[in-house]
Amino acid sequence: MSTTNTNERFERYRAQGWWPGERLEARYRNVVRQRPASLAVADTAGRELTHAELWHRAGELADLLASAGIASGDVVLLYLPNRVEWQIAVLAVLRLQALPASIPDKTEAKTLVYAAGLVGCKLLLTSACDRGPVLLEAAAAAADELADGLNVLCVAADAQHYWLSRAAGERPPSDSALELDHLMFTSSTTGLPKAVMHTADTLAALNILFAQRFSLDAEQPIFMCSPLGHSVGSIHGARLALYTGAPLILQETWDPSIALQLIERYRCAFTAAATPFLKDLIDEQSASKASHRASLGTFLCGGAPVPPALLEHAWQAFPDTFFTNLWGMTEGGVVTCVPDSPRDKLIETAGIGLPGLELRILAEDGTVLDYGHEGELAMRGPGVFVGYYGQHALYESLLTPDSFFRSGDLARLDADGYVRITGRIKDLIIRGGVNISPLPAEDVLSTHPHLESVAIVGFPDERLGERICAVVVPKHGRPSLDELIAYASREGLPKRQLPEVVRYIESMPRTAAGKIRKSDLVALIDRAGPDRLDLGIIDADQE
Repeated sequence: MSTTNTNERFERYRAQGWWPGERLEARYRNVVRQRPASLAVADTAGRELTHAELWHRAGELADLLASAGIASGDVVLLYLPNRVEWQIAVLAVLRLQALPASIPDKTEAKTLVYAAGLVGCKLLLTSACDRGPVLLEAAAAAADELADGLNVLCVAADAQHYWLSRAAGERPPSDSALELDHLMFTSSTTGLPKAVMHTADTLAALNILFAQRFSLDAEQPIFMCSPLGHSVGSIHGARLALYTGAPLILQETWDPSIALQLIERYRCAFTAAATPFLKDLIDEQSASKASHRASLGTFLCGGAPVPPALLEHAWQAFPDTFFTNLWGMTEGGVVTCVPDSPRDKLIETAGIGLPGLELRILAEDGTVLDYGHEGELAMRGPGVFVGYYGQHALYESLLTPDSFFRSGDLARLDADGYVRITGRIKDLIIRGGVNISPLPAEDVLSTHPHLESVAIVGFPDERLGERICAVVVPKHGRPSLDELIAYASREGLPKRQLPEVVRYIESMPRTAAGKIRKSDLVALIDRAGPDRLDLGIIDADQE
């Protein structure tokens, strides 16, 4: 790739104002000076902090971390729920110019160990909240598993922090020469997370362009029920609120009736969440005796394509709210519709890219395809990540010679710049906006004595987008779904990866190399309908 062309592109990002060259905590310091008594963050535990209080609590935590040896560039893992502690923690880490690494609070100990080792984590921050026993147990187990140990600090909104574990060893130094500002873990087809690297500028670009596109400022409170450990919550919730100075209203445990109450109480104007959250809000609004007139100006629905019928219901239930699909990745590249998008675009597409985002459709050989042709969606722009921490070869393998990132999603691009997502090359199930690798379940169920073979695929679901479906070739008898769940649970498969649907087939569709063609299984499930358990036999000429 051309270094000259890359530098010219970066200079263009700076000239357009997309890369401001300003760290988030420096910008937020000005918010604190201008609006010290305004609400900064609130949660369902009843805690509220003003900007001045949030800055003070973050400063106290930063001092404690500094006294424990945390310094600029050190990786700090945030293993926290949607509570004010999350915002305190990320701001404290940023104020030290250390590197926050956010990971979902439902991550099990084994994955915590891998993630901490991958990024050379020096400290893990967790919480003694309602889910505290689960979090603390997983954090302690991770500390025990790591050869050099792991510092684990339990943080609290009232500054009553305490150490759960202190490590004697030193974590390895950073392997990146880049000035990174945040690491975010994302699922991969290997079943192990990748650490997505963002700079202050790549994340600022997303915040700046989101604020511009949806008219967000300090007077537009943000409601966030999406986990802050996921990229949607951390980028479009926590960091966006710090950027705009808007109140961040957090919901820890999902309940649609409470969500509507919070939105109404704090006059929330913006949120981004997966399809199940939207469907539940619509159902709650329809069933509620006291109808809520939501103040939300914008609801971005991502994680999986939104069914057209669900959008229609959303417009009926909340006529004053703008709803649109949200396509994006932890790696960046956000695509949405805009308020003046034609109705057919709103229903049929994921929208258009944020300003500066370049999109193209690639054939298997890398050739750029014309409008209307299906291929792999690739992107390049000011909000796109800069690599995978500790996995440089993987990152380089996914770039084109001119630095477009291959997303792994199949799509079509029309002449107006609207994107229609048509499928996925990568083998992940998106359940409720969360990426789930099929490999752990396949590995466990392949050992079942009564199964010849098994494949885990997504099963269409109106609320969640997809459920986890086990397609099996029985060997002796026909194990029921309950039997498969019981077996996988005994073998240690986490609850979130257990099958929810089972379908039976007499032989698997395979490639010439012997790999199961999962796209054929998905098509068979679609043709069979939601109730038919037997998918039949694959015709020989289909193989």
